[in-house]
Amino acid sequence: MSTRLEKQGRLIDRSKQVSFTFNGTTMRGYAGDTLASALLANDQMMMGRSFKYHRPRGVVASGAEEPNALVGLGEGSRYEPNQRATTTELFEGLTSSSQNHWPSLEFDVGAINSSLSRFLPAGFYYKMFIHPQPFWKHVYEPIIRKSAGLGKAPDKELKDADTYEHFYAFADVLVVGGGIAGLQAAKAAAKSGAKVLLLEQNAYWGGRAPVDGGTVGEQSTDAYIDQLVAELDAMDNVTLRTRCMGAGVYDHGYALGYERVSDHVPGAQGPRHRLWRIRAKQIVTATGAIERPLSFAGNDVPGVMLASAMRDYLVNWGISSGQRVIVATNNDDAYRTAITLKKAGVDVLRVVDARPNAGGALADEARALGIRVDPGKAIAKVKGGKRVKKVAICNQEGVGGAREEVSCDAVAMSGGWSPVVHLWSHCGGKLIWDETQAHFRPDAARPPLGSDGNGFVIAAGSANGPLELGLVLQDAQTAGEAAANAAGFTPVTENAPECETAAENAMKAVWLMPENAEIDLRMKSWLDYQNDVKVSDVQLAAREGYESVEHTKRYTTLGMATDQGKLSNINGLATLANALGEEIPQVGTTTFRPPYHPISMGAIGGEARGEVFQPVRQTPIHGWSDDNGADWEPVGQWRRPFAYVRSGETVHDAVNREVKNTREHLGLLDASTLGKLIVKGPDAGKFLDMMYTNMMSTLKIGKCRYGLMCSENGFLMDDGVVARIDEDTFLCHTTTGGAERIHGHMEEWLQTEWWDWKVYVANVTEQFAQVAVVGPNARKVLEKLGGMDLSKEALPFMEWRDGKIGAFDARAYRISFSGELSYEIAVPASQGLAFWNALLEAGQEFGVMPYGTETLHILRAEKGFIMIGDETDGTVIPQDLGLNWAISKKKEDFLGKRAMERTHMTDRNRWKLVGLETVDGSVLPDGAYAVGEGVNANGQRNMIGRVTSTYFSANLNRGIAMGLVLHGPDRMDEVIEFPGTDGKIYKAKIVDPVIYDQEGKKQNV
Repeated sequence: MSTRLEKQGRLIDRSKQVSFTFNGTTMRGYAGDTLASALLANDQMMMGRSFKYHRPRGVVASGAEEPNALVGLGEGSRYEPNQRATTTELFEGLTSSSQNHWPSLEFDVGAINSSLSRFLPAGFYYKMFIHPQPFWKHVYEPIIRKSAGLGKAPDKELKDADTYEHFYAFADVLVVGGGIAGLQAAKAAAKSGAKVLLLEQNAYWGGRAPVDGGTVGEQSTDAYIDQLVAELDAMDNVTLRTRCMGAGVYDHGYALGYERVSDHVPGAQGPRHRLWRIRAKQIVTATGAIERPLSFAGNDVPGVMLASAMRDYLVNWGISSGQRVIVATNNDDAYRTAITLKKAGVDVLRVVDARPNAGGALADEARALGIRVDPGKAIAKVKGGKRVKKVAICNQEGVGGAREEVSCDAVAMSGGWSPVVHLWSHCGGKLIWDETQAHFRPDAARPPLGSDGNGFVIAAGSANGPLELGLVLQDAQTAGEAAANAAGFTPVTENAPECETAAENAMKAVWLMPENAEIDLRMKSWLDYQNDVKVSDVQLAAREGYESVEHTKRYTTLGMATDQGKLSNINGLATLANALGEEIPQVGTTTFRPPYHPISMGAIGGEARGEVFQPVRQTPIHGWSDDNGADWEPVGQWRRPFAYVRSGETVHDAVNREVKNTREHLGLLDASTLGKLIVKGPDAGKFLDMMYTNMMSTLKIGKCRYGLMCSENGFLMDDGVVARIDEDTFLCHTTTGGAERIHGHMEEWLQTEWWDWKVYVANVTEQFAQVAVVGPNARKVLEKLGGMDLSKEALPFMEWRDGKIGAFDARAYRISFSGELSYEIAVPASQGLAFWNALLEAGQEFGVMPYGTETLHILRAEKGFIMIGDETDGTVIPQDLGLNWAISKKKEDFLGKRAMERTHMTDRNRWKLVGLETVDGSVLPDGAYAVGEGVNANGQRNMIGRVTSTYFSANLNRGIAMGLVLHGPDRMDEVIEFPGTDGKIYKAKIVDPVIYDQEGKKQNV
């Protein structure tokens, strides 16, 4: 049984007892405990069930690499599933529950899967769930959906009671890992004067060094660590953070940190979690190494754990994980666990060492303490269901026969150590196989590269390969100095202090116990504990042709659990290599992706929740519109007036009033939401020629040009008017919902394809208020305000001028989206409301009236102007809309040009834009499909077109519409049918899209 010892436990405060519950049972621990250590102190060996076979599982590790002990924490609005008991700090009133079982942890109906495991090997679902076909919907899918996932999702009706935040930090050197290596590297870098940020995922400093022992100079490792922390804390250029994990490393020295601010004191003031967004010139990954398990039958029975973890629980929390322990190993480090346990009064029955010659000085010390050492032996099988009862021991070189059974209640296993290379690998750092230690370590010659072609990540300490204390410190010192130098500082060169640790014999790579184990043993030898992947599963994958490690990973789900294979990857790779008859380096590794450890959705979202999840953007005129009857509609993140509804009016009445008034008198539209992107630089013209389908580099200063923008697939994605401001500067207007998207689109191409072009793009949408002054009286009201000359001769159509209008600094664009005489006037945002009010006051005698987006749509549809999002849907090309004239025939290339030449794009049967006029004057249903003669292969009527825009025009007193129709421009005056969802058949005649003022005289007055 596991229990708390009276001595040991350097991290707990025995004067502060803490009560908590697990599955409804009240238990007690101490301040400083983790949930895992407190459960072990209460002899709670079984903490959960595995995903596939629902096998009993206990804790196997002591840190973030733990795959088994996942629990649901909290209740109600603070409930959170899939939390590792090993990283959860104990606090008063903590509520936890085990997962993946029904009806209870002790009795789980799902455990029947374990008895059926012979019929449920790796990849069985690929073969089973395809026959018979009707079973999928009615049998297989419901069962899979019921079984899928780990834990219970929080109640969707409850709101998270905690808050979260993002924090931005900048450092010369970021050191990830606050073990003894990270502390040494941080000190070395900080001495140069560099600004250093040091992150440690645990609540304490020093990592494993205090547990493993040894001396640094004349000091114990504990004392030396305290000294390092004190020195760093006294430096003004150093920032220290505990409970803060280095989650990911990205391009350009960008890194993420995940700080658990108040998990250990729930309800405390401030955020629960904080996501650090860090920019650093150099990053040092001092992330340590993880001990690997050994693969033998029953290595998942509760009570079997890593030797280092058993040592951690004893030294850090005073926990004896068993009373009668067997240690299985292929290296000397496990002897430290045997020795530590023995000195604490635990009965260590024997050390089963797979090496024929067993260990060195540590083995001798173990023997001197009375511990039996069995060289060349292996564990054939662990017996027990919900906890360890017996261990069968055999020869390592055998098949598992001739077993000796020994009664025990815990097994400590050690298969060697693997550097934590995840952060190194996140941004392209390469690995090299170390045959001596049987692990992959960072290849210093192939680090992650920055934009200058030089490495920006340096591995330090055991994360770089060295495992002996002295070598670890020297490597960390070198790494810290190198990082400071690369960041532009002059390092203070020093030697790391001398260390004294016991000499160790060479380890032996052991990937299976015994090495020729029979199939019945291999079928119970676990590689991935959480996903129930066995040695036999990987061997089966190899036999079935999955030779790529990435394919094997997906076929077996090896390494795809929430621990990302931290314990299973190397053993799985070695098993695959042996099955394929290849060396491990030739098999390769799987891809490490951030985050290193799961982080909360709350931390990812930060403050972006509730009302600020997607803040409503408002123009300077928003408040006036809200006070004057605006009926709001969402357009992207903006709210725009659909119409200005007066007392006693319906929205439909308001739209009709605005439409007629704008055509006959004067209308004002708040056009501030339209995207405004400044594109500046010597290569701006060349860049816009690639962005737009037509030529922009030839545009003269002071003039405007309408442009189309396509994706690289040739589909129309945005349109707008481009104005040339000066030789190197253009202002590109986009649709309201397109500003951020098009800005990102431009930046993507500039940063990834044309990175050497001298172009800068700035989004200035919110810097200006823009008002469309539209109608026959547009020029009159502007002239009344006074200022710049806005006559037809001074400001011709499709030109712009800067100047004064009244008292306002203005840029006037002579453009029209309505077909009327129209100006779009841009003023600084701070002057927007005052300018709007001035227009309203001056326009009283001219019949001024504000109008909304629905009137905008009707006016443009009367003129046959397209609207992105209505006439386009991601599959439409300019040629479909009759916009061939806007596609340059002079340019060699632009985005989408080659795509437009594909067979599908030039197919004469593509639907084309036309106008649609209902026979009876009614309004066509939006999105209705036109039907033709005959049926398709599915017995459905053939579709020959669809409605893209449809409105009631008060000016024409009938419905108007635009649509895409098969061979539409060749079928003028033909009547086609549109079945409505109301059961009515609508008949419409195909007409020219331009219904109003076809000669365009009104906009040119």
